[in-house]
Amino acid sequence: MKELPVIKTRAKGRSATQSMLIPSEDMVARMLRAAPPGELSEVAAVRKSLAAQYGADACCPVTVQRHLVQISQTGTAPFWRIVDPDRPFARRMNGGPDLIRARLKEEQ
Repeated sequence: MKELPVIKTRAKGRSATQSMLIPSEDMVARMLRAAPPGELSEVAAVRKSLAAQYGADACCPVTVQRHLVQISQTGTAPFWRIVDPDRPFARRMNGGPDLIRARLKEEQ
């Protein structure tokens, strides 16, 4: 069964609107599994790809971050492929920056 994306409209500027994809955890996990092993991909590129895949203008960054934290706790997908260990957000991941660096090195 294929998931139906949740797309909401939000204001962008004074008079424009933008469609915003609210991704499920499974959508984010699939993108993590598709990311190249041993390489650090950018979260922004993953969000942009998700938005394009589902026909939205943007993908909610807060929802993606929440899913990344949850995925790091459950170990359901390779979150280390898109979380930069040198950014403060990496401290919120299970295992922190050291685990991210170690996993990336293992995959090389």
